Amino acid sequence: MQNSEQEYIIEPPPSSGNYSSSTNYSRTNSGSLFSSSPLFNQSQFDIVLRRQRAHKEGKPKFTAVPSRFLNLTNDFEFAGWGSISHLKLTPEDIGEGEAKQSFFQDQQVLGQFTASALAANDILGGIFYTLPSVIAVAGVYSPISLFVAGLTLFLWRPIMEEMASALPISGAPYTYLLNVSTKSVALLGAALLLLDFAATAIVSAATAASYLAGEVSLPFPIYIGTAFVFVLFTFVSLSGLRESARVATGVLAMHAVIMIMLIIASAIAWGRAGLAQLGSNWSLGQVGLSPTVIARQVFNGICIGMLGLTGFECAPAYTAKMKKNCYPKVLRNLHLSALVLNSGMMLLIVALLPLDVVESGDNILSLLAQRVAGRWLRIMVVVDAVVVLCAGVLTGILSACELFAELSYDRVIPHIFLARLPATGAPYVTVFSFIAFSVLIYASTGANLIVISQMFTMVWLSVMALFPVSLILLRFSRPRLPRGSQCSLLIVAGAVGVTITVAGGNIAIDPTIAGWFALYFSVLLVLFSMSQNKVTILRWIYWEYDQLPWLHRLHFTKGWGDGLIRLMRSMRRQEVCLLVKTDEINDLFNMILYVRHNEETACLKIVHFHNGDIPSEMEANAKILDEAFPEITVDLMLVEGKFDPKNLAALAHHLKIPRSLMFMSSPGPNFQYPVAELGTRIISI
Repeated sequence: MQNSEQEYIIEPPPSSGNYSSSTNYSRTNSGSLFSSSPLFNQSQFDIVLRRQRAHKEGKPKFTAVPSRFLNLTNDFEFAGWGSISHLKLTPEDIGEGEAKQSFFQDQQVLGQFTASALAANDILGGIFYTLPSVIAVAGVYSPISLFVAGLTLFLWRPIMEEMASALPISGAPYTYLLNVSTKSVALLGAALLLLDFAATAIVSAATAASYLAGEVSLPFPIYIGTAFVFVLFTFVSLSGLRESARVATGVLAMHAVIMIMLIIASAIAWGRAGLAQLGSNWSLGQVGLSPTVIARQVFNGICIGMLGLTGFECAPAYTAKMKKNCYPKVLRNLHLSALVLNSGMMLLIVALLPLDVVESGDNILSLLAQRVAGRWLRIMVVVDAVVVLCAGVLTGILSACELFAELSYDRVIPHIFLARLPATGAPYVTVFSFIAFSVLIYASTGANLIVISQMFTMVWLSVMALFPVSLILLRFSRPRLPRGSQCSLLIVAGAVGVTITVAGGNIAIDPTIAGWFALYFSVLLVLFSMSQNKVTILRWIYWEYDQLPWLHRLHFTKGWGDGLIRLMRSMRRQEVCLLVKTDEINDLFNMILYVRHNEETACLKIVHFHNGDIPSEMEANAKILDEAFPEITVDLMLVEGKFDPKNLAALAHHLKIPRSLMFMSSPGPNFQYPVAELGTRIISI
């Protein structure tokens, strides 16, 4: 039999559109493959187009992998083919963008003192519940413990300043973690923050009622007084941010005047009495104590004394509302005032009051006022305590409002939390929800202020630990992000070390602290995780329904499957945008991976702003990625114009996509716009 040469011709299907392939492939019986290579601009889409042409009219690409659902094909997983479009923003869109930018600038209404007042009422009001707790464990060494506790904030100030200069956005440290890590890690921070704000409001309200009950006989229980405080400051919060800031400033001014009066009166009384009482207390406090026991007392006092610094973490929550270059001054004001007031007032107490009297009383500042000036100053101190502690409730509410707004923009909680009163612009749904949450925690502990105060300490330390952790992640994950200041890594390590040491000390003092903290934190974390992964939970529910065929035959369950499918598809319709500068496919791939792992969406737009200089492989790579992720529709939108905050806001208006769902890579040092003006999320280096 004669061996004849056979030739097999393999040709791609006919091309359509602007791109065609003229490549012919021939194979001989010896197995050699020959091709005449086309030009790149003729074949860059060939492989992708050949597969996509076979699946016109929205049909998914072929896959040999079966569906995990018994009654669903892979059509359920397919989101549809993407498209390529060109857009030129209309004058209407640009006008809306300019209006949004003006609104952003109008929101920066808080100056140095009004911004300080919102957090200062909490941090300076802590003197009324911190001093009795510290002196109970540290005794005569309490001034030393409080002074050392105040010094620790010198570690946090440069850390917080660097983070705010890099990411001047509200909702910190949740928003910090969201921009330097994954959304799951950020939700951990959100749970801690919400618990911290709730504890701030509860402890402030309950302590105000307790302080008043210690001076006068109330006709109702303390928990009724606490509820009254919540109701009162709910109405204050609904009056709006400007009015709330004015109320906070007025309260702080009153508190400063009364504390100055008390300090002056105490200094005069100390000058007249001499050092006799201080010497007596010092001698009595050392009786039978070894140096080890004394050191332990000082350390325990430092651990408890950190409670007097609570409120410092609230200032970053409304950074975007502050005027330019105001934030470092706010931190300085809060720190130095707390350092001087806490340790200085404790020194006056130890120098003027007998140690046994101080250790047996809760309202020790009113006792000091009685001793140095008489009943008139005592009454003023009591009134000041009640008012300032009540203002601490306002701090917790306003900080929570900023956090809830960020969570709603990021689709963690429903959009209704952004609803505002027409007259004042106050987020009434958020205010009522936060008050209800705080009351629920207070009631679940049996209105036990001690339990909530113990949990408050651990929550505050955990929140403060998020700042150095966020800075470490920022430097590792977003090293190109411009910032106005930079602190040493030794300071960062010192802050982490102090947090771990003080947290361990508080747990050693009372191990139940860890239990209460873990309970409430776990509940919040589970709720946030469920809200973030709604579609995933529904998929599990559908899978369980799918595995039980008898459910499909019941009359009242027949429509469950279709209803679950419609619900899952509707939840995945919210579009997100990737703002890209280059066409490097590895960067685009990693950004899409971030979206798939952190956002429940099936609609993704890759957006590139240009002035006619479109990267050569942008369209080809977009098509490849559209096929690589069948569960996400990947559209490419080429927008004519400059990439700036105004055009970005105009695009958000045109697409009806909030800027919180627009993601970009980290800007470099020469980028001329601050991140806060863009309003986008940074998801890559």
